[in-house]
Amino acid sequence: MTNEQLLSAIRNHAHQVFDNLTTEELVQKALERQEGTLTDMGALAADTGEFTGRSPKDKFMVRDAKTAETVWWGAVNQAIEQDQFNTLLMRVIHHLETKDVFIRHAFAGADPEYRVNIQVVTESAYQNLFAKHLFLRPNTQETTPQPTEWLIIAAPSFKADGPEDGVRQHNFTIVDMSRKIILIGGSGYTGEIKKGIFGVMNYILPQEKNVLSMHCSANIGEKGDTAIFFGLSGTGKTTLSADPNRKLIGDDEHGWSSKTVFNFEGGCYAKCVNLTEEKEPQIWNAIKHGALVENVRFINGTNQVDFDDISVTENTRVAYPIEYIDNIAVPSIGDAPKNIFFLTADAFGVLPPISKLTPSQAMYHFISGYTAKVAGTEAGVTEPQATFSACFGQAFLPLHPAKYAEMLGKKLTENPDVNVWLINTGWTGGPYGVGSRMKLSYTRAMITAALEGQLNGEFTEHPVFGILMPNACENVPAELLHPRNTWSDQSAYDAQCNKLSKLFNDNFEKFAAGSSDEIKSAAPKLAEIS
Repeated sequence: MTNEQLLSAIRNHAHQVFDNLTTEELVQKALERQEGTLTDMGALAADTGEFTGRSPKDKFMVRDAKTAETVWWGAVNQAIEQDQFNTLLMRVIHHLETKDVFIRHAFAGADPEYRVNIQVVTESAYQNLFAKHLFLRPNTQETTPQPTEWLIIAAPSFKADGPEDGVRQHNFTIVDMSRKIILIGGSGYTGEIKKGIFGVMNYILPQEKNVLSMHCSANIGEKGDTAIFFGLSGTGKTTLSADPNRKLIGDDEHGWSSKTVFNFEGGCYAKCVNLTEEKEPQIWNAIKHGALVENVRFINGTNQVDFDDISVTENTRVAYPIEYIDNIAVPSIGDAPKNIFFLTADAFGVLPPISKLTPSQAMYHFISGYTAKVAGTEAGVTEPQATFSACFGQAFLPLHPAKYAEMLGKKLTENPDVNVWLINTGWTGGPYGVGSRMKLSYTRAMITAALEGQLNGEFTEHPVFGILMPNACENVPAELLHPRNTWSDQSAYDAQCNKLSKLFNDNFEKFAAGSSDEIKSAAPKLAEIS
């Protein structure tokens, strides 16, 4: 069956079909169906059920002639055979025959040249509200495409039979690249919908469109200069890309074509644990009528959200359309970037607060995707622990990470004026527990200097990582710019530097076989300790 036929079958046999409901209608349906309640800020609060986050061990991709030799198979991309998927798909279609379903036409990709048409089928109104916010919304002139390109089916009340169905347990997310279907069952967590289509874009854009897909935020300055921010959780990506002097292109998923940087999405899916108006005013102000907050709890006897309550999950979230933020680029498109920032919170206290990367170093650090956990962030973590996520989004990469890194290198060659910076928002003067966290004001000053082209003076090469450290930056104490000088015991710094260097090299071993010599040449060396 084609996707059009599958969609027709769902429409013809479902108990009731709700097409492209407005935000107000979806909120009302969710309330009527007891899927959630309204908060004092006007947002809809809903629980996603058993799963309050993605389940990476239950993500699969159909292995067929198209994907067999192109996909980076392994723990990130687990294989399921075509006949197993087809059987499971038809069981889900049959399951929906007795259900109300919500169907939505949407897009991914703000640049029309690279846009993907999507039909989203959900069992719940709150899931459809999420899809309405997170995907791009058609205007009044854009009717449902014929035929349907990508079909997303989310059926949280369907339970698989585990290994008998070719999956691990009762929940699953399966992507069929050939049939252009994302099938989600057993989980009501909306992030599976969002990241499912992100994985699709990560597959088709680099291979078929010569577009680098990126897990990053992006903004644009008054002069039209685009900046890209990569960074894992805790590195400051959301905070640093939210600049009152620059317009936000998007906060999470983008493509870099020959001419543009464009947002894949039409909204934001922000963490709201410990949220305050003072710390994150943009997110706070976006939690209003129409927004969707997930898995939060209320202050007793009220409908006021207690953002510090993590009794359900630390992964509390809010979904809202990007228009809920004031300072945005319309449309969500910018020119090719002038500056790229890799953000890391180095709890070892080794990396400089800002450094400039060569193209080969940019590819190496892109593959590495480094940050560090600190004591107290997870049970059992008592000292800094290195965390690596390839391309700053390993869980969503259907291709080998070197493919994306080499495409980044090619983009840098084609755009020689692009500057790539490594920003350490972590520790200085020693590791976590000894040194201190880099002041946000200093980090902002360094990023501003980079954006405004003020870091054109002398640089010093780091003896181990080979990256270039500026010798001066306005509004930043000079002694902070060279991390070794901030340690009272410089031999201890050298030892810590060697420790981190080894962690980088050990992590890279799993990517070495698919990486070029140019990427390998940028690996850190060992320091001589006197």
